Amino acid sequence: MTGEKAIRRLFNEWCGEEIKDIQPLNAHGSARKYYRVRGNEHCCLATFNAVRQENEAFISYAHQLAAHQINVPTIYGKDLSEGVYLQRDLGDVTLYSLLQHGDMAQEDIYKVYAKVISWLPRIQMSGRDFDYSLAYPRKAFDAQSIEWDLQYFKYYFLKMADIAFNEEDLEKDFKTLTSFLLTADNSYFLYRDFQSRNIMLVEGEPYFIDFQGGRKGALQYDIASLLYDAKANLSPQMRERLLDTYISELETRVHTNVGRQDFRQLFYAFVYVRIMQAMGTYGYRGYFQRKEHFLLSIPYALENLKWLEENVELPLDMKELHRVFRLSITSPTLRQVASVKRKLTVRIKSFSYRKGYPHDVSGNGGGFVFDCRSLHNPGRYEEYKHLTGKDEAVIRFLEKEEGVHKFYSNVLALVNQSCEVYLQRNFTNFSVYFGCTGGQHRSVYMAERLAKELAQCSDYDIVLQHVEEIK
Repeated sequence: MTGEKAIRRLFNEWCGEEIKDIQPLNAHGSARKYYRVRGNEHCCLATFNAVRQENEAFISYAHQLAAHQINVPTIYGKDLSEGVYLQRDLGDVTLYSLLQHGDMAQEDIYKVYAKVISWLPRIQMSGRDFDYSLAYPRKAFDAQSIEWDLQYFKYYFLKMADIAFNEEDLEKDFKTLTSFLLTADNSYFLYRDFQSRNIMLVEGEPYFIDFQGGRKGALQYDIASLLYDAKANLSPQMRERLLDTYISELETRVHTNVGRQDFRQLFYAFVYVRIMQAMGTYGYRGYFQRKEHFLLSIPYALENLKWLEENVELPLDMKELHRVFRLSITSPTLRQVASVKRKLTVRIKSFSYRKGYPHDVSGNGGGFVFDCRSLHNPGRYEEYKHLTGKDEAVIRFLEKEEGVHKFYSNVLALVNQSCEVYLQRNFTNFSVYFGCTGGQHRSVYMAERLAKELAQCSDYDIVLQHVEEIK
């Protein structure tokens, strides 16, 4: 594990314990590596990142935000020479994961977003007295930052998606848009990636992570990032309601009218640039790095662009840019990204409860963990101790038990029901874990049996793993 020696030393210095378990966590599109680290009584997250300047920026902002009573993870220890730091473990529930349940009422969605939005002006205004000397890669969202985002869109989205454009005219439109964006007051803290995956929910309260790209900037950028976060897929009506909520919260904090019409015009200009930045990321990660789940965000971003093109009119002459947007929205190639039916990857694992739960490599947390310890254990008998749930003698032993058949029947019903819904919603990952005492007999048997059954369906890609080594 990268940086393990430093992580173990920092953990011991922090809490006085030795590490008992280290589990890697999904970092989504980030090059950073995250680990959940546990001792006997203490737990934290360890981060490894080879980019020292980014680590310095994160730690600096964490301390400064905490000094303003903003809910951010506490830093427990750091060794920047090794690229490692420890921070509070805030759990696994993000705003994004909460939305993925799919059964939240619109009013409940509004309430949780409104709570998040109540924090945003406070975060932004706290930055007026920040020290930005360690900001990385820029100290402000200035003309250079905007140019980088727009070029990213041009080269990693438009070119890779084969969208034709007149480069000279497009560059003129980029300059027009940039000049308008720079009229906004940029004296606030711009979080940069204020979106649903970076907002943790701890006992219902929002906590904020991944702000290492922060810099000075305009108020409109972060609320644009939140409301037009592609895969959160908020309705236009919800976005408008939440925008009004944000402006009202902002006016309460600044004790003055912010000029809603002017604010909204700049807001939508920042929405455009934020969507373009995100689409550049989707193109780079999806087309260039071949990470398919980034391509799945493109249809959502195109729907957002379509709504903007039909409902928003900026006081700017950007004919080529709007033409490019229309070509993207109607592109047969990009429409195909949305319409292709993808298989559901079902990851089935057996594991030992003595060693702890397996890591969810998909990052979406969807699925079941079934406890097989209620079943008759062949491992109690000498003749089966050196066998596994793959051996015929163990299979015969278990299949004599009525309880085993009832257990499996219930498992299959639950898994089939959930997998059908996941397929309908075009989700790509689902996990089913079976645990028993040693991870050798009952859990292995169940994992093997379910994998064989589900493999008969052509809509599934089955990935079977026995966490404990089977000899």
